[in-house]
Amino acid sequence: MSRRRPPSPRRRSETPWGTWVLGLLGAFFLVLPLLGLVLRAPWGGIVERLGRPGVGDALRLSLICATASTALAMLLGVPLAWLLARQRFPGRTLLRAIVLVPLLLPPVVSAVWLLATLGRRGLLGGHLDQWFGLRLPFSTAGVVVAVSYVALPFVVITMEGAFKSVDRSVEQAAATLGASPATVTRTITVPLVLPSLAAGAMLAWARSMGEFGATVTFAGNLPGQTQTLPLATFLALETDLDQAILLSLLLLLPTIALLAVVRGRNQGPGAL
Repeated sequence: MSRRRPPSPRRRSETPWGTWVLGLLGAFFLVLPLLGLVLRAPWGGIVERLGRPGVGDALRLSLICATASTALAMLLGVPLAWLLARQRFPGRTLLRAIVLVPLLLPPVVSAVWLLATLGRRGLLGGHLDQWFGLRLPFSTAGVVVAVSYVALPFVVITMEGAFKSVDRSVEQAAATLGASPATVTRTITVPLVLPSLAAGAMLAWARSMGEFGATVTFAGNLPGQTQTLPLATFLALETDLDQAILLSLLLLLPTIALLAVVRGRNQGPGAL
């Protein structure tokens, strides 16, 4: 005669209700401003307002500078992340802390440091002007430098986590079979961290598109030369709220869409 199994206790939700409440409140707090922008936007006059003089130039300059700064941040950030993740050297802990500084301090402070270093009277800026005739402040190149400085930490943090997550035994096995370090990096390491590379690039690009404080302080606000879309939005806010709302959406919606695509495809270590 078989024994009856006692009824299994009902499974309680693994997530406490308090977590649901606070989590949904947090989501509401983040979504509400975006919803307000969408509902408040003057959609009927979008063509006329976005076609005003200066908007196209500001958008074009933002796209060019964000793309250039992303390339520069990847060029410098990926090797730096490799060193922080794979190598031990004196001052590594201090260097890792310095990488975080642009994330923690106001961008205006970062711009002041750039002026002290790369300004015409700065540590290096005077020599750049004297030897090469290169003046970074209040120039388009200055915009790229300013936003790259702010975006670089996002690449380093993302890629350092990705490099640490790679199974070193796979790389060592390939090296044992005779693969050179360059071959191991190209055929094993890079494919494994490729989703994080895309995530770091996208995050740097989004940060570059939205940068305001470092740009206006280091490069100024010259229409057609250093006036990016965030600066144009700030100017519009003083005279035309509807124009500022549309420019904000022009910045916000594509960035959210691109980040959502990258985030959805990248769920491993080092993901956004």
